[in-house]
Amino acid sequence: MVGAGHVGAMTALRLAESDLFSEVALVDVVPGLAAGLALDMWHGAGLYGFSTRLSGSDDLVALAGAEYIVITAGKPRQPGMSRTDLTAVNAEIMTSVCRGIRTHAPNSTLVIVSNPLEEMTHLAAQQTGFPEERVLGMAGVLDSARFCALVGLTGKARPQEVRAVALGSHGPEMVIPLSQAFVGDRPIESMFDAETLEALVERARESGGEVVKLLQKGSAYFSPAESAVTMVRAMVRDSGEVIAACVRSRGAYGAVDTRVGLPVRLHRRGLKEIVPLALRPAEQQALQDAAARIAARIAELPVPC
Repeated sequence: MVGAGHVGAMTALRLAESDLFSEVALVDVVPGLAAGLALDMWHGAGLYGFSTRLSGSDDLVALAGAEYIVITAGKPRQPGMSRTDLTAVNAEIMTSVCRGIRTHAPNSTLVIVSNPLEEMTHLAAQQTGFPEERVLGMAGVLDSARFCALVGLTGKARPQEVRAVALGSHGPEMVIPLSQAFVGDRPIESMFDAETLEALVERARESGGEVVKLLQKGSAYFSPAESAVTMVRAMVRDSGEVIAACVRSRGAYGAVDTRVGLPVRLHRRGLKEIVPLALRPAEQQALQDAAARIAARIAELPVPC
């Protein structure tokens, strides 16, 4: 884990709780922060029931030998701030982190959580020089989960009964193809009218901002952490489940070649394949439009020093 803020700390704890790893290392630039959090978590190992060792450091050398690295480092959103407002400052942080990863953990697979998500995923791939299948962005798992949870608030289904996939951007260009959304085996469109579904999609799209506004200081961390953990577990277990992740499109779904949220399967070394879904023409067009706007933003990224 690189970044010991709320998302990073919660992700480290949930990864340790999974008991799939020999060690989880937490790294943060603030002296003592990562070490203190790691020790606190380890004190509860017997209560949680895990044996994964936890360590903390303010030096990226602690990442040596890591198989997976989750990056949450960066400034969080504040009320009134868009994800793109974060670009310049977080690009500088991401560049520094990735140069350290390239030195200390050249065989690792990365899961990027830092915002703005698509831009930071592109930058991580650029700065590490890693093969594209080993640099993944976490957004689709979270946005899909938010949509399913909001459907659960209607009282017509439990969140775990809803299946949906959020594609495109972790932001205004989010695309939730309703043709691929189900409650149990029932198409979601058979249970809700179009106006209700449109409102659910829009609220899912704005959910991160809604949490930021309510908190007044800071941003969401419980569900983002669990979403990052879900991706790492899918790789470790080679589960073959279809999830959404930010990957290089290379023309899939007719999208321009950029970093965009697509349905994928993962394996132990990252991206296994982009999964073809039978999207409706309007859904595919929305995904293509999202990819084009993301590509334009990536083209405007500041050149790292």
